[in-house]
Amino acid sequence: MSFAASVITLFPELFPGPLGASVLGRGLGEGLWSLSTTQLRDFAVDRHRSVDDSPSGGGAGMVLKPDILAKAIDATAPQGDPRPRILMSPRGKPLTQARARELALGPGAVIVCGRFEGIDQRVIDRRGLEEISIGDYVLAGGEVAAMVLLETIVRLIPGVLGKAESHADESFENGLLEYPQYTRPQNFEGVDIPAMLTSGDHGKIAKWRHEQSLALTKARRPDLLTTKSS
Repeated sequence: MSFAASVITLFPELFPGPLGASVLGRGLGEGLWSLSTTQLRDFAVDRHRSVDDSPSGGGAGMVLKPDILAKAIDATAPQGDPRPRILMSPRGKPLTQARARELALGPGAVIVCGRFEGIDQRVIDRRGLEEISIGDYVLAGGEVAAMVLLETIVRLIPGVLGKAESHADESFENGLLEYPQYTRPQNFEGVDIPAMLTSGDHGKIAKWRHEQSLALTKARRPDLLTTKSS
């Protein structure tokens, strides 16, 4: 069974966007994964196709209505659908490579793209939405975040990148940032490729790369080393 992604959004025309290009798009075309969208407004009940209302207790912005969103979720993922239900949210747990890998091994995901001030907490609780954040910042909506999530997942699906080793040494796969990469020409603006990489000694090359990864991680993301050792 291929990975099946379903996105609930007010802007289905944004998809597949970059997910339809390059190796991801080729994987989509070859059936290694699939993508469908659900227009949230299709489940509105008034002539204006309203999907939001003012927040209870007052405050700025508008909130997506629980009854409308619940209908969209139930239509997209009927009872018995094994796929996790995910809400892209700045208050969610940070997206990690480990979580992306877990999702890539599963049957797919139903992804809710929020808009406005947020969505009613009751639909989050009643439909068991897993909140995921792509960073400590706020976007206008969840569509770009959903694309980020899907790209991290889809590229891990066997066959999408071609070779499994294509992502084996990437940042976060082993708890470290990736080592620096080089390619020809040998000399670029007076700077040579490090001699170690052209030595032909694969054992020493592996050791050099690990040392470089460790040094970069210590300098830029020491929190990863703390997490790894705990």
